[in-house]
Amino acid sequence: DGDADRVGIIDNRGRVVFADRLLAIIARDMLKRNPGAKVIFDVKCSQALPEEIKKYGGQPVMWKTGHALLKAKMKEEGAPLAGEMSGHMFFGENYYGFDDAIYASALLVRILSESDKSMAEIVDEIPSFYSTPEVRVECSDEEKFKIVEDLVKYFKERYEVIDVDGARVLFGDGWGLVRASNTQPVLVLRFEAKTEERLKEIIQIFVNKLKEYPSVKINPDDFQIVKS
Repeated sequence: DGDADRVGIIDNRGRVVFADRLLAIIARDMLKRNPGAKVIFDVKCSQALPEEIKKYGGQPVMWKTGHALLKAKMKEEGAPLAGEMSGHMFFGENYYGFDDAIYASALLVRILSESDKSMAEIVDEIPSFYSTPEVRVECSDEEKFKIVEDLVKYFKERYEVIDVDGARVLFGDGWGLVRASNTQPVLVLRFEAKTEERLKEIIQIFVNKLKEYPSVKINPDDFQIVKS
């Protein structure tokens, strides 16, 4: 982006490489030199990311969205790597612990130069799920935190919930997230599942509940589904 602290990657097949998948690739490389290290990532990231971190001997740590929050958590945990879906990536191994897209790009070039595989082939090694991009639903600053608080309580009574930042509701074969934006009067949602049909079911669970709040205007048709 304009100030070069967020990175975006297109592979050799013309596909956008989402930041959580890029973080998995970089984590895999870093863990070769730092076995058992922690990797910090935000609540919007794919379930494929913690699975890959564990697979390669690391410790996944899910945390709140927000580059300042992630950077602070990285320092607190002594982690050599952190990142979030927005493209911010923080490097503590042989670097200064802040987000730098130029450094991230150079690191990726080095990883590719040491492999006999293309970028697309490396990306395709990471488990793929059906998901939605981040969806932002208008909700006033006065209401958004109370609504999320209510939803955390509601979902905890019915499902397993990670509540470090809103409610990331775990369904076994997928998950859904609702959180209050730190910077805008919106609720932020994201969903992921193993099948497209299950993804639609999880979306509908959230839509049905959010429709109970008159100030929240939400439509399941607004959710774009992608295979990542």
